[in-house]
Amino acid sequence: MNPPKPSLELLRGLTDENVLRALMAHDRLTRAEIATRTGISKPTVSESVQRLEEAGLVADTGERTTGRGRVGSYYALSPRLGTALVASITPHGVVAEAVDALGRTHGRVRTDLGADAGQEAAGRALAAAAEELKGRVGGPLRLAVVSAADPVDRATGRLVHLPDAPFLVGALDPPSVLADAVTGPVLVDNDVNWAARAEYEHGCAQGVDDFVYLHLGEGLGCAVVSDGVVRRGHRGLVGEIAHLCTAGPDGQAMAFTEVFAALGLRRPASTAVDVPKLLEVLEGRDAGADRVRAALARAVGGVLSAAVSLADPETVVVGGTWGAHPRMITAVEEHFRRTPRPVPLGAAVLTLPELTGARARAVDEFRSLVVRSARPAAHG
Repeated sequence: MNPPKPSLELLRGLTDENVLRALMAHDRLTRAEIATRTGISKPTVSESVQRLEEAGLVADTGERTTGRGRVGSYYALSPRLGTALVASITPHGVVAEAVDALGRTHGRVRTDLGADAGQEAAGRALAAAAEELKGRVGGPLRLAVVSAADPVDRATGRLVHLPDAPFLVGALDPPSVLADAVTGPVLVDNDVNWAARAEYEHGCAQGVDDFVYLHLGEGLGCAVVSDGVVRRGHRGLVGEIAHLCTAGPDGQAMAFTEVFAALGLRRPASTAVDVPKLLEVLEGRDAGADRVRAALARAVGGVLSAAVSLADPETVVVGGTWGAHPRMITAVEEHFRRTPRPVPLGAAVLTLPELTGARARAVDEFRSLVVRSARPAAHG
């Protein structure tokens, strides 16, 4: 028995998807150029462009080809498609961007926050940034991707407050905060997970499907990438390493976060690491600085040994404001290579990797949304 032939509706849908994806890779294309890039016949492309134009997904730019031969019209994705919101919530502030399906940024808003600004201030800053961007771009924010410097419940997108968490944003609920500004889904994840995805796609971990990303900054975090996927766990709390047991300065076991208290490297009245003070230690050349560096290397090495035992990574990437410091990398590497299961260690290379990772996901999600929105047009 011969297999059933695909329906005309299905074929039209596939054609429309290919046309849209071609226009997502280029600012503008003629119908002939779309046909060349997709391998679809010119008449079929012309029919698709007409359907997509009627559906409001594609628009004639008004530009025409020049030179010899038949004049062609340039088409592009419709400006009415709107944009996607990308936002990063850190101890220092909220950064938000609007990006389109080609990955172009159409606006950026930054709002500074105090280190202990709290849930309400962070929520107001996030909502205000989204509203400002929506006004600037003149179209809907179709979805949002949010990076947060706090644990995130994977089921709800709400931030989770763990004991001794240094950034008291409380149980901030970005999906609820953005409900009035964003028309579609809101995807929220921890900043370290987004940073790991960015290093995997664009940074030092390209081509490495199994690695651990250790973030050492004001806060302490870890992401586990296995088979090219960031593992989030039942609640989304994989990699919350602050209370992982490791070696303290005197050799006794203690929680990782308590090592910094024991070394006098916490900010006053806070559990956050005092990064300026720690960087001074890393640059120091006296015996005291050497002892502190050695203690930090032992503590970090204990965390990495646990991560290697559980995740079996090919390599470890270390990022963060002090974790990627050359002296820190060297000290940890010297200690770690003497452990039973050492793996290669390298420094993260991207600037603002959490925003880079979230932005890439927002573009992918927005493109998928645009393609899905074309399917009803193919049914007409």
